Amino acid sequence: MAWRIIYARRADRQLESLDVSVRERVLLALNRLALEGHSDVVRIRGQNELWRLRVGDWRVMFSYEYHDLLIRVHQIQHRREVYRAS
Repeated sequence: MAWRIIYARRADRQLESLDVSVRERVLLALNRLALEGHSDVVRIRGQNELWRLRVGDWRVMFSYEYHDLLIRVHQIQHRREVYRAS
């Protein structure tokens, strides 16, 4: 069974601001994760609920909601920006 993907408002705005080719790669990687359940995913150290998906130089920060089979995307940023404290 495939996972559903939902986007936080922040992630949705970040996705829309991406270059078309980068946006397509990010969406393809997220869809692959939702269907196959595996990809270049690592749990964020010190953040039990937060995971990152690597898509080239871009990082997708997300969390799993296991009981609803849901992937909640929190932010999508370039690797030089995503790990900085906001």
